[in-house]
Amino acid sequence: MSALLQLTGVEADIGGSRILRGVTLDVRAGEVVCLMGRNGVGKTTTLRTIMGLRAKRAGALAFDGRPLDSLGTAARAAAGIGYVPQGREIFPHLTVEENLAVGLRLHRRPPAEAKAELDRVYTLFPVLQAMRPRKGGVLSGGQQQQLAIGRALLTRPKLLMLDEPTEGIQPSIIEEIGDTLKQLRQTGGLAILLVEQYVDFCREVADRFYAMDRGSITYSGPMAALTEEIVRAHLQV
Repeated sequence: MSALLQLTGVEADIGGSRILRGVTLDVRAGEVVCLMGRNGVGKTTTLRTIMGLRAKRAGALAFDGRPLDSLGTAARAAAGIGYVPQGREIFPHLTVEENLAVGLRLHRRPPAEAKAELDRVYTLFPVLQAMRPRKGGVLSGGQQQQLAIGRALLTRPKLLMLDEPTEGIQPSIIEEIGDTLKQLRQTGGLAILLVEQYVDFCREVADRFYAMDRGSITYSGPMAALTEEIVRAHLQV
């Protein structure tokens, strides 16, 4: 199967310092791929470069068979790239319902269709339906993460990128999020690129992994190939 997302030799700088050094990776439809590594190795910069929030210095980025260079961030979202950044970035003073309405605005759709998509999100994350009138800022970290994922799903992504979705979240919610990601992969064919340091979570939900160190991909393969030696050398603090 051809790749939905393809990065080839991507380089990027921040403040004159090289952060990404020839990153090559791909994600296919219907699979979960984990991008793993210690803090500061370039994982978030990789996602931000894909999303057009960070300019690339060199290399090639393609999505769904189309180069991304000429597309801004909004156009990349409209093309089918959903992004949940680290820290979630929900609107704290808007209600749960209003936050989700932001996701619906990217694609104008008939009311009945919009309601069906909202109902799907509420089915995936029942707590959001119960908390529709509450402000996003009063939700727990786990509830905010579910809200951020639900909002991203309402943009109709072909690829969903999640940056550290388990960070600061209680184990029961981590398990719920993992179950949801597996369901999205299996029933909807959604491609998921997951930046994550929680190795057990990656082993539970992902099909393949890429390990990063100092801005480069150092190892990659199916999750079964993620040995304890690789974990100790490249992932453990």
